[in-house]
Amino acid sequence: MTSNPTRSAAQAIVEEVGGPENIESLTHCATRLRFQLRDASKVDAAKVDQIPGVMGAVPQSGDRFQVVIGGAVQSVYSDIMNLPSMSGAVAAPSDADIKAAARSKARGKVWWIDAFFEYLSDSFRPLLGVLLGASLIIAFAAVLDALGVVDFRADDKPATWVFVDAMWRAVFYFLPIMVAYNAAKKLNVDPWVGATIMGALMTPNFISLSSADSGIPGVVCHVNQTLGTSECVATVFGLPMQLNDYGGQVFVPLIMVALLAPLYRLLKKIFPENVQMVFVPFLSMAIMIPITAFLLGPLGIWLGNGLGGGLAWLNTNAPIVFAIIIPLIYPFLVPLGLHWPLNALMLVNINTLGYDFIQGPMGAWNFACFGATAGVLVLSMRDKDTQMRQTATGALLAGLFGGISEPSLYGIHLRFKRIYPRMLVGCLTGGLIIGILGATSGGVKTSVFAFTSLLTIPVFNPMWIYAIAVAAAFFVAMALVIVSGYKDPVPAASTTSTPDSVTSEAIPAAAAEALTGVQVVIGAPVAGIVVPVTDVDDKVFASKTLGDGVGIQPTENQVFSPVAGTVATVTKTGHAFGIKTTTGVEVLVHIGIDTVQMKGDGFEVAVSKGQTVEKGDLLATVDFDKVRAAGFDTTTVVTVTNTKAMTAVTPITGETATVGAPIIDVTR
Repeated sequence: MTSNPTRSAAQAIVEEVGGPENIESLTHCATRLRFQLRDASKVDAAKVDQIPGVMGAVPQSGDRFQVVIGGAVQSVYSDIMNLPSMSGAVAAPSDADIKAAARSKARGKVWWIDAFFEYLSDSFRPLLGVLLGASLIIAFAAVLDALGVVDFRADDKPATWVFVDAMWRAVFYFLPIMVAYNAAKKLNVDPWVGATIMGALMTPNFISLSSADSGIPGVVCHVNQTLGTSECVATVFGLPMQLNDYGGQVFVPLIMVALLAPLYRLLKKIFPENVQMVFVPFLSMAIMIPITAFLLGPLGIWLGNGLGGGLAWLNTNAPIVFAIIIPLIYPFLVPLGLHWPLNALMLVNINTLGYDFIQGPMGAWNFACFGATAGVLVLSMRDKDTQMRQTATGALLAGLFGGISEPSLYGIHLRFKRIYPRMLVGCLTGGLIIGILGATSGGVKTSVFAFTSLLTIPVFNPMWIYAIAVAAAFFVAMALVIVSGYKDPVPAASTTSTPDSVTSEAIPAAAAEALTGVQVVIGAPVAGIVVPVTDVDDKVFASKTLGDGVGIQPTENQVFSPVAGTVATVTKTGHAFGIKTTTGVEVLVHIGIDTVQMKGDGFEVAVSKGQTVEKGDLLATVDFDKVRAAGFDTTTVVTVTNTKAMTAVTPITGETATVGAPIIDVTR
């Protein structure tokens, strides 16, 4: 019987995130599975990362965890939800209690910033499919326009092309209703209430008020000489109401739903359950539609126009600076989900100005990203690295034809630190070309929202500038990755530098053989009395299941890195750190016994996963008095977890060590 690799991946993912019982909710976007877990410390991110079909594992704040799949995310999500073990194990993602619990678990002083950007992201993410579909329809029409088949921008197009226009314009015109639906769903409000409130401002009845020749009593219109547009004010309930066209607006529904959510919850508390279905939607609509029309709508328009105007000023007065900044900041915004405000501004620009000037420079970033992926693909084919070749091929196709960067970012770029600097050179090259060549024309513009892919190049104007810029960004990034490689260099056997100074993350077989016999000295991470690991009051450590090592009874509150290397793991609770040296020695620093139960109380973490540390760098500050008061053993354990792969691991015990003093000698 042939195994189903996708279903195997689904089973493996569920197991490595702690099993069905550890999953509170599961959703997905265009490329990622999004888990809300009961306890994120149960996740083995390294094993998740190694599952076939997984492009990357992304721990987030609180107990949230993302698994990057790529284009097959829908099928993997379906397979997970259809697993027999998942039956009834996962609550509906819209369950109010689950979401409230998730928010309450968000840690850190700026948790509200995470929540804000998650709100933005979840309001747009479900729309990626239709946005991409509309973008490809636009690309198709733009290609025909470029070939002279039809005048894509003409006002007197035949009925056929007017209908084609309607196919893609439907997405962007009614975008406020769609965003309102998703935003309301995110905040646990009946999504149809949110959609209805926004839809009320887009009905033919409301739009007719804005017509200068409508003849409706109480409507006064005048022409804005600066913009050349008609602006109308209607007297409604004896109050002046500024009338706007809300088609394509995104800030208005986001602001409206943020205010609707607390009102909706208040109304649900006031009315008993048996009448909530009638009175909660009724009063929500009766209150929020006027508030949105009178106040929030104009406020959202003003906010969008103000932000867009500020960027337009920079683009006009410093076009080269603008064209460089946009592609250079996107590589850092996208992984964090912080690019949504800029995407929203693109839509506002198109709706208010009739064109957008952000997408052109953004294309330089996207194609630099895809170029770096192409470079990795070339090298993986040369090295006969089947797994990386498959990852890079899927990511490159998703990028070039879909304009989606996440598979490249999470599957490759964020895993190899050499790629980002080379990709940024590509971003800079493309941005410079757009800034210099487009300085006299106001930059590269487009009248539609389009995913920046090969198929959408014709929608940009001047197209030749954009095409040259994205091609340069692509090939510069690709060439730099091919020439310099994407994996960190491994030192030759004759190197004179100390093992801990090497920056390699992976040790190939030949290099490992060359490093055989190399000595690594592990220093004390904390001052205190050093005892054999067999004397530690924990059966797992004492049995050397986690490798040979020592225990230290600490006399100070700061814990430092015992070696130079890369932080491979950091527990959410801050009680344990895994560090891998560049010679392949894997060191575990476990602060206290059973201190995971303190849930981070008294632990202040100073490093993050993937960070490079030197010997003596601060890992954490621990209130050991609080640990003792809670009834836990403060013994800090240091072990070499891959002891079996070493020639010798020799603990140095029986004395009081200062920070950095030798406590373990390791021979590869």
